[in-house]
Formats: sequence, structure tokens, C-alpha cells
Amino acid sequence: MMLHGYGAVIAGGTWQTVKLALLSLLLAVLIGLLGASARVARHKGLNRIAALYTTLIRGVPDLVLMLLLFYSIQMWLNQLTDYAGISQIDIDPFVAGVLTIGVIYGAYFTETFRGAFQSVPAGQLEAGVSVGMTGWQVFRRILFPQMMRFALPGIANNWQVLVKATALVSLIGLTDLVKVAQDAGKSTFSMFHFILVAAVIYLALTSASNLVLIWLGKRYSLGVREAKL
Repeated sequence: MMLHGYGAVIAGGTWQTVKLALLSLLLAVLIGLLGASARVARHKGLNRIAALYTTLIRGVPDLVLMLLLFYSIQMWLNQLTDYAGISQIDIDPFVAGVLTIGVIYGAYFTETFRGAFQSVPAGQLEAGVSVGMTGWQVFRRILFPQMMRFALPGIANNWQVLVKATALVSLIGLTDLVKVAQDAGKSTFSMFHFILVAAVIYLALTSASNLVLIWLGKRYSLGVREAKL
């Protein structure tokens, strides 16, 4: 496709989107693991807080949450700087994008990991403790590998949705793929053309991701017998 001299700009926007997606994924996975641990914990307080978090986040549209989180964080920061008597600090759009997407999709990963944790037989964990393994060894050698096998389908689905959700950050000023495609389209009066370019790039990113997820699925299914029909 002809890019009318905007090839470098489109490449820069694509790289921005990839970085945003990967860092948001990392934050979402960390939040998800913590949230899932709280959801399966015996402590009722932790369980209720995690349940409230997932219920609220999953019940509100991503765009609404993104705007609420972005403007609320900036508002709280402004109040803090006013109270401290220092100059106003503006949140970097990239940092804001990572935080908002990470917090939003952390709720989805929480439920994904919760189901995966509960799918691992408790007897295997007890067996690990009985042979002298520490809690960390039980997690690393027994729980995590099996949990990942059960969680991968959900992780794959969440990742695909998360990548597409990065398009929303253009609304808070980040020069991601969608933003640069829109700017290029307005400058050349070829909006459809550049939005189509963005769509093709998103499709390429998600298709490449599928190959990685397929490899991970095989990696964590080693030694597991497949059912024969």
C-alpha cells in the first residue's frame, strides 16, 4: 500500500502500540495473579475486595473506564501538587495508557487465573509440601506449569482484546498507530486508506501473537496425553 511518505510515522506509531500492549500485558498479568490469589484466599476481606474489583471493572465499558482513570489520576495528582505547593505534573499519555489498560484487563486476568488455579488438583500441592518443598517451589514446579496450561486459552483471548483496546488510548493524546493513521489520513485526504493500513497492521500483530500462543500451548502441554475420540 502507498503510504504517501508517512511510512516512518506509521512505523513509529506501530512500535508505540506494541510497547503499550506488552507493558499493559505485564501489568495486567501481575494484577491478575494478585487478584486471583486474593479470590481463592481463605481471607474473606481479600476475597471480597478482589470480587468487587472484578465486578466493577468488567461491568463498565473500557472506554468509560479509561477516561475515568486517566482524568481521575490527573485530578488527584493536581490536588497533591497544589497541596505540596509545587508545579503541576502532567501525566505522560503513554504511562497513563499502560496504567489504565493494565488495571482494566487485570480484572479479566484475575478471573482467568482464578479458574486456572482452581483447576489444579489440591492433592498435588499437598504432595509437594509433604516431600519437603517450600511454598515457592510448589508454586514454580507444580502449580504454575499446570495453571498456565489451563489459563492459556483465556490468556490468548484477553491478549487479543487488549491489543485492540490499545486503539482507545488515542483519545488521551498518545501517538499510537490509530492516532498517526488518523493524522496521515487527514493530511492526505485519504482517511479510509490509512485506517485500512492500521487495520492490516493490527491483523498482522494479532496473527503473529497467535503463533507465540500456539508455541506456549505446546510448551505447557508437554507430558499431557490428548484425549482420543
